[in-house]
Amino acid sequence: MIDTTGYTYCHEHLHIDLSPQKHTLDCRLDQYQLLCEEMRDVQKRGVRNIVEVTNSFMGRNPQFIENLINDTGINVLLSTGFYIEGFFPASLYDASVEQIAQGMINEIEVGIDGSCLKASVIGEIGSSEAQFSPTEQKVFQAAAIAHLETGRPISTHQSMSTMGRQQIELLKQCGVEMENVTIGHCDLRDNFEHIIWMLDQGCYVQFDTIGKNSYYPDDKRAASIAELCRRGYEKQIMLSMDITRRSHLKANGGLGFSYLIDEFVPLLKQHGVSDHQISTLLKTNPARLFG
Repeated sequence: MIDTTGYTYCHEHLHIDLSPQKHTLDCRLDQYQLLCEEMRDVQKRGVRNIVEVTNSFMGRNPQFIENLINDTGINVLLSTGFYIEGFFPASLYDASVEQIAQGMINEIEVGIDGSCLKASVIGEIGSSEAQFSPTEQKVFQAAAIAHLETGRPISTHQSMSTMGRQQIELLKQCGVEMENVTIGHCDLRDNFEHIIWMLDQGCYVQFDTIGKNSYYPDDKRAASIAELCRRGYEKQIMLSMDITRRSHLKANGGLGFSYLIDEFVPLLKQHGVSDHQISTLLKTNPARLFG
């Protein structure tokens, strides 16, 4: 479970392999020593928890994570579920909602792939850009069952910040209370009114692609967060970077995990976000949802 003494990155990957689908070795994040260095660095900055949302068929490796925890002391919360179209196993299409849910429940209650670790989060489950396929919806229905059975929170993936409304509506139909849901990737485009609508449903939203300025500039991310805080929504916002590539690591020329604390937090302060509000985003909110 979560270590409430420090900050939490709500949406990250410490071992992921999307290289078969992306056709580049850069998308195989598995450089153990470099990740150990990154985890030691963020801990020096007050980060205690990484929510690791790599699930089945994304290259999840619980033994790798076990070693990382043991060697660095970072607290990692693992996930269960399935991602989006293009990353599903063939068997998922024929499986029933109940069968998919039972697989998630097993990983929460029994453990993951013969490791000593259990899943703490149902995620990242997602929808494709501007569409929500029948199988993606089936995964959401299964996630709802698994959540209602185990009480573990649901973390979603919006492709390019689309379909969050549809995700929320489906989970509501399945009986999920929105205080147990966090909607991912809300910060990849101008969609402020969409974010307001989602927040008003009672869920959490994630500004979790911090540093990915080629998609959307961090200055706009910070301005949006500042405005949301001014409107009183700070208790529903969480932060992360969604590091997925070797080239994202500092030793490989990337920004590295510490960028969020070293660069983005000062940017938030420049936009008028207080230290207390920053602590709420990075510490209080994740502890409430993932604890």
